[in-house]
Parts: sequence; structure tokens; C-alpha cells
Amino acid sequence: MDAAKPAGISRARRLTWMSAAALLVLLVALSSTSATSSAWSRHGQPIEYLTVPSPAMHRQVKVEFQRGGPHAVYLLDGMLARDDYNGWDINTPVFDWFDQSGLSVVMPTGGMASFYSNWYRPAVGNGGTWTYKWETFLTEELPAWLENNKGVSQMANAVVGASMAGSASLILAARHPSNFVYASSMSGFLNLSAGKWPSLVSVAQLGAGGFHSDAMWGPAEDPAWAQNDPTVNAAKLVANNTRIWVYSGNGTPSAELGGDKPGASLLENATRVSNKAFQSKYKAAGGYNGVFNFPDNGLHTWQYWGAQLQAMLPDLRRVLGAG
Repeated sequence: MDAAKPAGISRARRLTWMSAAALLVLLVALSSTSATSSAWSRHGQPIEYLTVPSPAMHRQVKVEFQRGGPHAVYLLDGMLARDDYNGWDINTPVFDWFDQSGLSVVMPTGGMASFYSNWYRPAVGNGGTWTYKWETFLTEELPAWLENNKGVSQMANAVVGASMAGSASLILAARHPSNFVYASSMSGFLNLSAGKWPSLVSVAQLGAGGFHSDAMWGPAEDPAWAQNDPTVNAAKLVANNTRIWVYSGNGTPSAELGGDKPGASLLENATRVSNKAFQSKYKAAGGYNGVFNFPDNGLHTWQYWGAQLQAMLPDLRRVLGAG
């Protein structure tokens, strides 16, 4: 097979385009998931479904909430985020894990393909036109509402994101250090302005409801791509002394968690390359307040992200003062 490859195509370039194909395959596979939330947390948990106004997005946002203490963990969803339930609730018993932890849980719904960012233009996709001003909602509107209505502090919280939301979590903490003193990326795309990553994001967003990346951050050369690239902004996290937890697998199933979802292996393998780039920049900037977990296994699936969140919980409690 190697002999048939065009001359001059580097291994890195081949990997990039393989990753694009993996993104499409993975999105199709994830799209086939049942439309009914499995909500694995046991019945009887004190889960509230809040309706929070967002003047910036001209609508009400459903937020899943479990009261646990004055500081909260914001859990952000992946590329195919739904309007009914957050992926952390659909795919994991997350409310069980945080029960009696001393931490509140905040899970906004919606935001498909948004990267939880403030978009330049209306987001057209998934059968509608949306105003995406997620950064404003997550750092201004939602924290203020939670403080006024649920007693959750606007300050010194944590933000955790999987896949698409991994980069968003780090960027939100870099730009809003008073809101988020802790940020975690699980299999996030952490070098979004480099190489073919803008093209890969474009492919993924088109596959996830037909959204267009130009409406988000403009063409690849627009400064917004670098402004939303965790690797470019690693020094800000260091300067803020943000506690970070970064996880990426290598595309190999573990004996314990297994998994064989199409595309999850190639995508996770490519994701790790961007995570390593971020780690290098973070350490070069003098960063030390972080955990980098790059095991010799791990797929781009919820089983692995759930395991990481459980492993992270003691650290979250310690940093947020709930331990």
C-alpha cells in the first residue's frame, strides 16, 4: 500500500486528511444514537431543569442543574450537542458522581457545532438559524442568573469540556480567569489555527447539521482562529495560574473500557497530536499547575471521558474548596 501513495505526501499530512475522514465517520456514527436521553443517573437525584434567559442569544436556554455547593462545575457538550439534554447526562451517570461532592453541576443544553464561542454571524444549520453568543452566556448571563437564583458564585468555578468543548473550556478560562479557576479538556482540539485544523473544523461542522465555520470565526487566516486556539493562548493560562487537566487517548481501546465506534480511533490519534503541541507551549511558558494524562489507550468516546471525570473529581473538590 505504501508504494501507491503519491510522492511528497508527508506522514503528518496523510494523518490530517485521515482525521478529516474520521471526523465524518464519527459524526455519522454519533448521529445514529437514540433520540431519547438515557440519563444514567439514578432516579430520585435532585436534578433541576432550569430555563435561563439569554438576551445575547435572543432565547431561553435549558440548563440541567444539581445543587451541591457555592461553586460549580460547568460541563460542556460535544459537536452534536442537543437542545433537550446535555451529552454528559445522556451518556454518563454524572449526577451520581457529583452527589454529595460539595460541588454544584451546571450543564447547558444546545450549542451544536458552536465551540461555545461568540460567532461573527448567525449560525445557519440543524434546520434553523441561531444566534450563537455562547461565551457571553457562559461567562456573564448564566453565572449572574445562578448567583441570583441558586446561590452559586459567579467566581472560582470549573469548566470541563469534551471533544469540541475541550478547546472552548481552556479558552474560556484563559479569557475569564475570575469565572474559571479550573479548566479541563478531554480529547479536545487544542491547536485549531494550525495547519489543516480550520479545514477539519469546517468539515466537522458541515457534518454536524450543515453549519459553516466562516460564520463562526471567518476564513482560516482570520485572527479569531488564533484567538480561540488553546496552544496559541497557553501562556495566558500560565499567567492566570489556572489549574488545568488535559486528557487525550491514543486511539487504542483499553482492556477495561473497550469500544469499537467507527472513527473514534483515528480521531483520537489525531487529537493527541494537538494536545502534545499544547503541552509543549504550556511548559515552555513556565506552566506547572496542570495534569496531562496521555495514556497508551483511549478512544474518542464518552466511556473514556467519563472515566477521566471520575478521576478528576478529587482534584476538582480540592481546588474549588469542597474537599
